Amino acid sequence: MQAKTHSICVFCGSRTGRNPEYAIAAKEFGTELAIQGWRLVYGAGDIGLMGEVARAAQCAGGKTFGVIPKQLVEFEVAKHDLDSLVVTENMHERKSVMFMNSDAFVVLPGGVGTIDEFVEILTWRHLGFHTKPVGLLNIGGYWDLTVRALGGVVEKGFTEFELLSYFEVLGSVAESIGWLRDKLALGDTRNRP
Repeated sequence: MQAKTHSICVFCGSRTGRNPEYAIAAKEFGTELAIQGWRLVYGAGDIGLMGEVARAAQCAGGKTFGVIPKQLVEFEVAKHDLDSLVVTENMHERKSVMFMNSDAFVVLPGGVGTIDEFVEILTWRHLGFHTKPVGLLNIGGYWDLTVRALGGVVEKGFTEFELLSYFEVLGSVAESIGWLRDKLALGDTRNRP
C-alpha cells in the first residue's frame, strides 16, 4: 500500500516585499516541500513569493497544484507549467478549491489577499469546519502585528482564548517543516461538515 502524498497549501504574496529574506524563505520552503515529497497547493501566480515558491518546488522535482480566478490570470501572471492548474470563477471558489485539496496551510508574508486567506482559514477552523494545521511562517517578524491584533480580539472579549491555539507561529523554514511532519504524522488533517 502506497503512503498518502500530502498537499501543503501556501498562502503568500504576489510581490516579493522589501525584505530579501522573504524570497529566500519562499525558495527554501518550496525546495523543502519537494524534498519531503509533498505537493504544493498555491495561488498559481508566477510572480512575487508565489512564483518563487513554485519555481523552487519544481526545480527540486516537486508536484504543483495552482488555483487562480480567471480575473487574475493576467494580473498575477498565471504559471501555466504546473502539474495542475485550475482556473476558477472567483476568489471564493479559489479558496474553496485550495482548501479541499490541502492537508495543511502555511502562510508566508503577503498583502491583504494573503491576510484574507489566513483569516478565512482561521475562521473556518474556529467555527469547527476543519481541524487542518495552520502555520504562520514569521520571517523577519512579518506576522508579529497580526498575531498581536488577534490577541487584542481575545483580550477585548470578542472571542475565546482558544482562537490563538488554532495556528502556530513558526520562526524558520526548518521549524515549519518539522512542525508539518509532526502534524501530518498525527493525521490532523480532517474536514468536518
